[in-house]
Amino acid sequence: MNGRRRLRSFRIRYHRLLTVGLLAVAVAVTMIVGAFSGPTETAQENGTYSSKSSSSEGGEPAVAETSAAEEMRGVWVPMMSLQMEKPGEEAFQKKFDNIIQVAQEKGMNALIVHVRPYGDALYPSEYFPWSHIVSGTQGVDPGFDPLAYMVEATHQAGMEFHAWVNPLRIQSGDAPSILSQDNPYHQWKGDDAKKGWTVKTDSGIYYNPAYEGVRSYIAEGVAEIVRNYDVDGVQFDDYFYPTQDASFDKAAYEAYTAASKKAGDTVLPLEDWRKANINALVSLVYQKIKAENPEVVFGISPQGNLSNDEKMGADVATWCAAKGYLDYICPQMYVNFENDALPFTSTLETWKSLIQEDSIELYVGLAAYKAGSDMDDGTWKNADDILARQVSAGRELDCSGFLFYSWDYLDTQQTQAEMENVMKVLG
Repeated sequence: MNGRRRLRSFRIRYHRLLTVGLLAVAVAVTMIVGAFSGPTETAQENGTYSSKSSSSEGGEPAVAETSAAEEMRGVWVPMMSLQMEKPGEEAFQKKFDNIIQVAQEKGMNALIVHVRPYGDALYPSEYFPWSHIVSGTQGVDPGFDPLAYMVEATHQAGMEFHAWVNPLRIQSGDAPSILSQDNPYHQWKGDDAKKGWTVKTDSGIYYNPAYEGVRSYIAEGVAEIVRNYDVDGVQFDDYFYPTQDASFDKAAYEAYTAASKKAGDTVLPLEDWRKANINALVSLVYQKIKAENPEVVFGISPQGNLSNDEKMGADVATWCAAKGYLDYICPQMYVNFENDALPFTSTLETWKSLIQEDSIELYVGLAAYKAGSDMDDGTWKNADDILARQVSAGRELDCSGFLFYSWDYLDTQQTQAEMENVMKVLG
């Protein structure tokens, strides 16, 4: 068991024992008070236990065991799961408490939570405006710190919390509909020194990782999270360069080409140059995280299709070959065994072979959202144990765990049969 697994095992065991201890104290106090005051309510305001969890014989509350302390069993909690119809601290906390409860019921031991979806933040930040996800409008302070509560509540439940960050996206289509005036996109517009740092395309607005200043800004924003919150990890998703169009970073590439020729250096083709930019970003983020807290892990969840990763500048082979880029890789294996273009088992074997550095963990991203659906020509309806068999296949390849997309599909009629079989395999 390596250091990260030991840390995960310790944290889960610690919170489990803490919960047992607190419950024991609560039961003892209840018995003492009951001797003088008569019957008391077992339902607690903090949700630690309720009458439903008491045994029929002694009334002592049963403590749910968090299984698989050594195997990552995480679920992505996307921004849509956190979005508030009516902003407010109490409503948000209630929503997140339910997220924890459902995740635990389905055997999960980690939450990967969207905390920076659009160059904004679900926490007070020196770098990014408040997210509209929690306040309704970007840049508006919701009056509380959602991330602080989410980390605390997740840890109290004995689970890990990984902060999910989209590194380059500022706006996608018309979401969010309003970019606040303190958004870097607006702040940098009039600064000649920062010209080109953001790019507006037909699909949205993005940070341009060609510039060292942009890479540093993103990395410092990640360091801020690790410095201010007791997160267990930080994860980038699969969004890097949003297009292969050369116009996206034409000026920056031309400047690089001219400088390289002047210095007598080899000029990288555009695709390789873009990969070098992303590699520099990933390496810098890793360094910043470790400088703040060496125990916090950094992971990336790229697309399962390696060809697509290459096209968007995600040089996964380099990341997996040496220390200094990441601690885990989690390809989004959102296909089933019947997929001709990307067969699940052989594709996962390819990913396994990419890992040349022993300290890097391989997790498998699984498509809970496809289970029981008509997607992929209806092949997900051919069986109700596809996800369960994928877990078994991952274990046969000695993968370190599994992440499910997404929380919204853990407990639905569509996915019920599949998730029941997954829980049997998870044990």
